Amino acid sequence: MIAGRFTSRLHDERVAAWLGIALGVSFGTAFVTGLISHFMQHPPGWLHWPSRPVNLYRVTQGLHVIGGLATIPLLLAKLWTVYPRLFQWPPFRSAGQAIERGAVFVLVGGAVFQLATGLFNIAYWYPFPFFFTVAHYWTAYLVVGALVVHVANQASKVRHTVMTRPEDAVPRRAFLLTVAAASGAVALATVGETLSPLARLALLAPRRPGTGPQRLPVNKTAYAAGITAVPPEWRLRVTGAVGRELSLSLADLRALPVRTVRLPIACVEGWSASGDWEGVRLRDVLRLAGVADGARVRVESLERYGAYRTSWVEPRHWHDGLTLLALGLNGEPLALDHGAPCRLIAPDRPGVMQTKWVGGLVVA
Repeated sequence: MIAGRFTSRLHDERVAAWLGIALGVSFGTAFVTGLISHFMQHPPGWLHWPSRPVNLYRVTQGLHVIGGLATIPLLLAKLWTVYPRLFQWPPFRSAGQAIERGAVFVLVGGAVFQLATGLFNIAYWYPFPFFFTVAHYWTAYLVVGALVVHVANQASKVRHTVMTRPEDAVPRRAFLLTVAAASGAVALATVGETLSPLARLALLAPRRPGTGPQRLPVNKTAYAAGITAVPPEWRLRVTGAVGRELSLSLADLRALPVRTVRLPIACVEGWSASGDWEGVRLRDVLRLAGVADGARVRVESLERYGAYRTSWVEPRHWHDGLTLLALGLNGEPLALDHGAPCRLIAPDRPGVMQTKWVGGLVVA
C-alpha cells in the first residue's frame, strides 16, 4: 500500500541495482583501506608494515576518506530509490524474509553510521560519547557482513536487472549521471587535501597542503598538547636495552651527520602534505647507543597525555635511512607546533605515529 504512493519511475529495481553495484565497490574499497589504516596504527605482533613505498599510507588513507565522502551521494540516492520498499507492510511474510530484512536494517543503519561518524571525524567534531576509532572499526565488520548477506540474496536479481535493457532508459540514465556527478564533485572538492596541484579546489577539505606553520598543516598544536616552550634543559635520552645510555643535547644531535629528506605527513582524516625535513637518522642515534639490529624502539613525547603520546618504531623502519629525528622543516628550525625541538618523521607511517616533542627513546 505504501509503495503505491511513490509513482516515480526511478523507484525501480534497475536504478537500485546500478546504485547497489557502485555502493558495493565503494564500501569494499573503504573496508580494505580502513583495515590498512587500523592495522598500521594498531598492528598485531605478527604484522610488520614496510617502510616503502614511502606514500603507501598516504594513498590508501586518502582513498579511504575521499572515496568515503564521495559515497555519501550514492547512499542518499540509493535510500531514496528503495525508500518505498523499506517501509512496506507487512514488514515480512516469512522467516527467511525476516532474516533478509534484518540484514538490510543492519546494512542501512551501519552504512549511515559509518559515513556520518567518518564525516564528523574529518571535521574534528565529536558529538558522540564513544571513541570514534573503535566504533568505526567494529561497525565496518557489521556493514560488510550484512552487505555479503544482501549481495547473496540479490545477486541473481541484480544480474538479470542490469542485463535487461528497459524501454525508457533516459530518465534513469539522467538520474544515475546526476548522482555520479555529485559524487565526482565531492571527490574533486576534497582530493586537493592530499593532491597538492588541486589544493585550490579543496573547498570541503579541513586541511590543505601549504597551509600552516612552515607551509605544512598541523593537526595538534603545541598549545593543545600542553607544551608552551622548549624546555631549556631538554635532552634526548636513549635508554632500555642499549649498550650504553645516552643523554644528548641539541648541539650533540647537530654534531651527528645531518640529512634532508622529503616525506609526507599523512593523517587518518585523509589529508597529507610533503615537507623537506632536516635532522639526524634514527639509526645513527641507536647505533651510537649500541642497539641490537632486531630491537623495537618506543618513542616518547614530552606531551603528558593523549592516546598517541608514544609510538613504536619497528626495525625495518628505524633501519631505513629516511627515518629521522627531525630538527628542521622546509629550511627553517622546527616550529613548536611541528614538534620542536625534535620529532620523528618516517616513511609510510600514519601522522599520529610521527611523534612530536620527542624526549626519549626506550629500546626493547
